[in-house]
Amino acid sequence: MNKIPEKVRCLVLGGWCLVCLVLILSACIDSTDRQRSALDERMAWWREARFGMFIHWGLYAIPAGEWNGETDHAEWIRTTAQIPLKTYDRFVDRFNPVKFNAHAWVSMAKDAGMKYIVITSKHHDGFCLFDSEYTDFDIMSTPFKRDILKELAEACHEQDIRICWYHSIMDWHHPDYLPRRGWETNRTSEGADLNRYIVYMKNQLTELVGNYGNIGVLWFDGEWEHTWNHTYGQDLYNYVRTLQPGIIINNRVDVGRSGMAGLTREGAYAGDFGTPEQEIPSTGLPGVDWETCMTMNRHWGFNKHDKAFKSSEDLIRKLADIASKGGNFLLNVGPTASGAFPQESIERLRDIGRWMKINSESIYGTSASPFRRLDWGRCTRRSIPGGTRLYLHVFDWPENAKLVVPGIFNKPSDAYLLADPREKLALTRRGENLILTVPKDPPDFINSIIVLDVRGKVDVNDPPVILSERDIFINDYNIQIVSDRKNADIRVTLDGSEPNSASLKVRRPVRVTETTTVSARIFRKGKPVSGTVRQTFTKVRPKPALPARGMNSGIHYAYFKGEWDLLPGFEKMTPVKKGILPGFSFTPRDKEDNFGFQYTGFIKVPKDGVYTFFTESDDGSRLFIGDELVVDNDGLHGMQEQDGVIALAAGLHSIRVEYFEKTGGDGLSVYYKGEGIEKQLLPESLLFHPEPE
Repeated sequence: MNKIPEKVRCLVLGGWCLVCLVLILSACIDSTDRQRSALDERMAWWREARFGMFIHWGLYAIPAGEWNGETDHAEWIRTTAQIPLKTYDRFVDRFNPVKFNAHAWVSMAKDAGMKYIVITSKHHDGFCLFDSEYTDFDIMSTPFKRDILKELAEACHEQDIRICWYHSIMDWHHPDYLPRRGWETNRTSEGADLNRYIVYMKNQLTELVGNYGNIGVLWFDGEWEHTWNHTYGQDLYNYVRTLQPGIIINNRVDVGRSGMAGLTREGAYAGDFGTPEQEIPSTGLPGVDWETCMTMNRHWGFNKHDKAFKSSEDLIRKLADIASKGGNFLLNVGPTASGAFPQESIERLRDIGRWMKINSESIYGTSASPFRRLDWGRCTRRSIPGGTRLYLHVFDWPENAKLVVPGIFNKPSDAYLLADPREKLALTRRGENLILTVPKDPPDFINSIIVLDVRGKVDVNDPPVILSERDIFINDYNIQIVSDRKNADIRVTLDGSEPNSASLKVRRPVRVTETTTVSARIFRKGKPVSGTVRQTFTKVRPKPALPARGMNSGIHYAYFKGEWDLLPGFEKMTPVKKGILPGFSFTPRDKEDNFGFQYTGFIKVPKDGVYTFFTESDDGSRLFIGDELVVDNDGLHGMQEQDGVIALAAGLHSIRVEYFEKTGGDGLSVYYKGEGIEKQLLPESLLFHPEPE
């Protein structure tokens, strides 16, 4: 047999390799498409719903927020009041919610316009509101002896409301859950096995997903302690998916959540939607499913002293604000120990329901607003045949009866009041703005809805976006300027002047080498079709490094005790303890609440550059480089991240981090990133303290 020429053989082999590569890429794309399709299918009802009820209920309702004269506790009372396990267990014999009526609860949610209910099957205290064969620390051990979740699930199925479970990964009661509370000095962790606890948790999840019919969401929480990790989170996500493939699972199943902002950091973390807590993201989040969970007053669980309820007006406008940014609103109720909703919650649910009865079309199944800002309110939208329907949520009714819809180029086809579709509104155009003539008085003084139908996809004159994480640089800086406007050009100037049709056309990132004011505007067929956006980028000199004297690894700490709402002046106080730590640890503390730390030392940066520092903390924190405050994350709040930038020369720089914790959860993480350095926890290898003289 003749040998195949070498060139031919190489061509054949190369061809087969190319075919294999194409097949692999095609399979990957096909797999991604299938995953996206499956996600869209299971999220469809949730995206349509937009509004749900959160219920925090359990043994903690019995003390009703009060313990030993302190009145600011709630669902965290076992740890915030440091109640021994044996004492807390006695609440089981007192839990008898004779006023509980599942049908009444579900009816109140439905009448308020809510489409789903998420209730605590088990909160951090470990008590279960359902009949579990894997523990006696459940509802069947109480005098009530009725499976609350079973009754709620049945009532929801009857009234066409989706039933969903909140389930805590953290468990202060189970002997195998780790870590223990820091104050539980008499409760040993000897013999505890976290993996055995995870088996217990999976067994209970099998009950919850398998015994109560179709479940809409498994809403996890309590994932932030160091014992839980990404491997556990991904495994738990996959496990639940095998129990009921269509179930939705929030991002708190994994460890990627960025504090109370609730959105998942970059990376392959498990979870179908983000969970901002007690806050509404300031801007919309295209392509991301998210849900703001929020209390009506200050606490999740029932606190009889907490009368700081948000007004009905505030809650209705928050619902509109969240929907206008493409999110869902999960509004909490904390029932009493008797099983009744607080009267204040009932009244607000009733008020929201009255508004939703007329205006729910402007909430259900809508998408985020095409407008970046509307001075008079918010906007939601949906696609209609041949165009787009805009729901204008008018908070501030125009005194002159002329509502200005700014910068919209579409041709309008119809406009009317949602409260009275027969009330057609006159439309005129003034340049880029549409002017709607409206009645003198609004249909609703809280939030009146005007329906505006326009032809085609919405074309709004928002200026382009300058994508930049910082506005300082050392040598040069590439600035990306983008827009989602169709059939349009972005033109820029670099001297602060107004761009015109002859200005530089943006085809790639704009490079600046000196302090520059970048101005950008969108043009179509040579005419401006947007406002102008401007940003100044300043060339700076890096902060010089300090002389490299004798240094040891680690950082000084000073530990303080006290109760604060803001960071105090630690430098004027006497610490309880002082010493050296490898990093920003709480190891020296001897209590879980009312303490503070000040960490001082040096950080060694690898090269000249602009660095971004982040602190994520619960409660307040600040970070200084030298005497310059770089990150200000002060105040009482849950896990929250703030950042700041500074230009540094390679070498050593003094660093000071301050932190305080009042009550509730705690935590402090310090991150940094720079040119060529991805965001990461500040390595302990970069922290130093001077040798003693």
